[in-house]
Amino acid sequence: MRVLIAEDDAVLADGLAHSLREAGYSVDCVADGNAADAALATGQFDLLILDVRLPKLSGFEVLKRLRGRRSTLPVLILTALDSVDDRVRGLDLGADDYLAKPVALRELQARARALTRRGKDFGATVLKHGGLTYDRMGRIAEISGRMLDLSARELALLEIFMQRPGRMVNKAQIVDLLCEWGEEVSTNAVEVYIHRLRRKLEPGDVRIVTVRGLGYALEKQADALG
Repeated sequence: MRVLIAEDDAVLADGLAHSLREAGYSVDCVADGNAADAALATGQFDLLILDVRLPKLSGFEVLKRLRGRRSTLPVLILTALDSVDDRVRGLDLGADDYLAKPVALRELQARARALTRRGKDFGATVLKHGGLTYDRMGRIAEISGRMLDLSARELALLEIFMQRPGRMVNKAQIVDLLCEWGEEVSTNAVEVYIHRLRRKLEPGDVRIVTVRGLGYALEKQADALG
């Protein structure tokens, strides 16, 4: 599960990100409305946590543009404790919930769980391809009924493939989807993660295939061999 936090208070953003990462989410952070709008237009997320008072472009405008693109991405807005008008305006623009500052981190985690369960962008919580299953909420992967021991990066990579079974994903796309916003990961690192995940999938009926010049795809063994 990938969360975007749009918050210009660096201390608060860091605290929110740390809390959600501890709960098993992949978290990206941006500090202004323009960056948030760009991230939402190009990236794929399961939840947006949005401060309504962002610099450069307000959180309200970010939300308005998001809904203008007909995105059903769940949105949790952050408002000042006494700002009823902000809450009402945010909900009217299409936010799904709100949280008042200062934020209680346990409540944040609970709201995130509820909203991601309700999310529609990526459909089912449990993804299946052949004998491989991945529970996105529990972050548990199994192949032929056997649980896979995967690192956080390997789980994130698996989720990328499970959301696009049989479709080619190139290295640049993987770097963008796998990395947290603003963090650099080399293509060599991607190759290492692919190699490790491929080995762990070997006992099952799916595998990661490589097509030179195009990228990688998760395919069933029969399809890959046929």
